[in-house]
Amino acid sequence: MRSSGVKVWTAAAALGLSLAGCTGGAPSSSGSGGATGAEARSIRYLVEQPEDPTTLKKLESHIQEFEKSSGITVKLEAMPQDSMRTVLQTQLRSGDGPDVFNWGSGPGFAGALAKAGLLYDLTGAYKKYKWPVYGFAKERVTFGGKTYGVPGEMETLGLFYNKDLFSKLGVAPPQDLADLQAAVQKIRASGVTPIAVSDKEGWQGGHLLSMALSSEVGSQGMAELLDGKKSWDSPEVVRALQLWQDLNKSGALIKSPTSVGYDNANALFYSGDAAMVPTGSWLVTDLDKNADFKVGYIPFPGPDGPGIFTGGLGSGPFISAGTKKTAAALKLVDFLASSANARWTVENLKTIPPTAVDTKNLKVSPLFGQVLKDVSQLSGGSSDFGYNIDVMESDVFNKAMYDGVQGILSGQSSATDVAQSLEAASKK
Repeated sequence: MRSSGVKVWTAAAALGLSLAGCTGGAPSSSGSGGATGAEARSIRYLVEQPEDPTTLKKLESHIQEFEKSSGITVKLEAMPQDSMRTVLQTQLRSGDGPDVFNWGSGPGFAGALAKAGLLYDLTGAYKKYKWPVYGFAKERVTFGGKTYGVPGEMETLGLFYNKDLFSKLGVAPPQDLADLQAAVQKIRASGVTPIAVSDKEGWQGGHLLSMALSSEVGSQGMAELLDGKKSWDSPEVVRALQLWQDLNKSGALIKSPTSVGYDNANALFYSGDAAMVPTGSWLVTDLDKNADFKVGYIPFPGPDGPGIFTGGLGSGPFISAGTKKTAAALKLVDFLASSANARWTVENLKTIPPTAVDTKNLKVSPLFGQVLKDVSQLSGGSSDFGYNIDVMESDVFNKAMYDGVQGILSGQSSATDVAQSLEAASKK
């Protein structure tokens, strides 16, 4: 799960946390914390290291505004997400973790920490502060009837395409898989790579399956799979996996996608050497900076018509169950969950908060404006959207999915075998 902003990877690139054996429960959500005096008014806030250094500088300046208004000192720390995955677990379990930290929404991320008793219960805080979080987003940080965090920025997964190149070649944005296949043939004939797919890191495979499968079965079908009402070795899952294998065999993708990294695939798209790139809305900022052509963004095509965007949530703030500075931590989270902060993130970080935002007079690029409109429609329930699988499933399942899609793209596994491995993993 990879996302943008204060990183905010959603969207999608982790195996979750291995927390078996951790004990302890969250303190009452009405507690004021054990520290007193100046110590109680100094807290640590840990975020994932953003790719763009200017993002962290902007956040530092923004946090200074909170410090001035609240009298609370915030020690802002940033750590690469891969490192944070291990260090955060260790720190929280030892009681030496940050007071507030950003982490992924969903059962596979925050849910694992909540189950281990490492997150502070914010159920009472939601009633007190009345944070304007979309209901469906709040559900992604609610486990066992208790709400533990503020969900991160909203994201979609879809297909970015080079509008200028499509126009030059006389190719229309694909509305279904037949259109996609026809577009691929025309683009290949022009000497350009049709789709910049990378899977060296492995997590991209979760996105590829999420996109194709969501457009195949819709949100209801995805919910049935995630709830265990439908098996992961069903024909629909096999077809979604087979689609990527067939696209690879037909020459639609980068040669040997499992040896190509995420950033390299994006660079191929920026340079105009690839016509499409399947990834998330967090790429908009980089596209605005690096692409000197007009970029379009559509859902991954469905078998018989336009597909649906896959929706997800990035990293948002949580409070450690072990903090002794609950009152100060709650004030920071209240600041981060406010409508004013939501507008600030849109304007400064180009991320989309899980709350309604007044976009009047906002100056944004046409591409980001489109993404804002798409997300608004999804949030308002006027259009269907799918699920990012990896934030909804366990680390065991995600490993099977990441390894399985790599096997599909390297020609070492069949779609049927991978689907069977997903079904087996879902039962563990």
